[in-house]
Amino acid sequence: MSRPVVKALWGAAVLLLVAGCAPGEDGDGARTTPSPPSASSPADTPPAASPPRARVTVTGTLTEDLRSPWGVAVLADGDLLVSSRDERTISRVDAGTGRKTPVGEVPGVVPGGEGGLLGLAVRGGFVYAYFTADSDNRIVRMRYGGGEADRLGAPEVILSGIPKGNVHNGGRIAFGPDGMLYAGTGERGEPDLAQSVESLGGKILRMTPEGDPAPGNPFPGSVVYSYGHRNVQGLAWDTGRRLWAAEFGQTTWDELNLVEPGKNYGWPEVEGRGNASGFVNPVAQWRTSEASPSGIAYARGAIWMAGLRGERLWRVPLAGAERAGEPEEFLTEKYGRLRTVVAVGDGRLLLTTSETDTRGTPGPGDDRILRLDVR
Repeated sequence: MSRPVVKALWGAAVLLLVAGCAPGEDGDGARTTPSPPSASSPADTPPAASPPRARVTVTGTLTEDLRSPWGVAVLADGDLLVSSRDERTISRVDAGTGRKTPVGEVPGVVPGGEGGLLGLAVRGGFVYAYFTADSDNRIVRMRYGGGEADRLGAPEVILSGIPKGNVHNGGRIAFGPDGMLYAGTGERGEPDLAQSVESLGGKILRMTPEGDPAPGNPFPGSVVYSYGHRNVQGLAWDTGRRLWAAEFGQTTWDELNLVEPGKNYGWPEVEGRGNASGFVNPVAQWRTSEASPSGIAYARGAIWMAGLRGERLWRVPLAGAERAGEPEEFLTEKYGRLRTVVAVGDGRLLLTTSETDTRGTPGPGDDRILRLDVR
């Protein structure tokens, strides 16, 4: 399904929207400062004529007519829970038929800018949600039995005090192979927060399912796991239990990082590869116009990364902790902005579009969840 006609019709509206953004309002991909002329080497961006080494096939649409979908969590029976950032609701999506069933509205969510009801995770009879409240970003958990007729219980706050802003709220949460809950946060447009280990902004956090600092965290008594991040919206683990994270750059480089405890990933001192002492270089980087990464997933020996402004799906092949080749792009400008990617089996992914998030150009059926086979 191609979108050139829709893009042409809405082009003027998109230009007006971007022109109206405040400087630095770029966490979801709308940037007011043009990227500098390309000076990337083959290690930065794949040559345009490079033949693909992998294959991505869109095998169908699971469901459509979603509104501002953001977080996706997979239930034990394969059905999905999907959050609506702006409507503050969570819906269950049947994995076979795509039928949508509301399971509840989350009280206390205050949508605005890039904030609202964001990431979801499920564990032990609870649904966990990361959302923007009146005074902060926070993580809650709600009882949920998992049956088709079940509804969300009342939210219990397990972590609060994550800085909120009109931009850079982070929002992705996921349980790691160690059973701990991880969260990617943003620095709400205040870069210095990323370098302060006393702040929860611009970090990756690691906590117990109850919200306490996880055993073995690098800073005693703290949920901070890594720092120096600008706006983390992608978390995934490979088969070696290594943690990978995607984050937005400002006007030059977006990043994919291999995350290790206690390490400093550079923002705002370094954007992209700086080779600077004390800071970790990204494993891969992209011009901001080509990516603006949100969700990531691991499948078939690679990280798959959804791009918002870039309107494409990136594949980064891995060999252990190293990149095994150049990143490859797929689905470029065919489905619009792409938000969340989830691995649901050997070589199968689910991919959400994000055209109804106020920065897209929605067409009939938007937003949708696509079924993908990757090889």
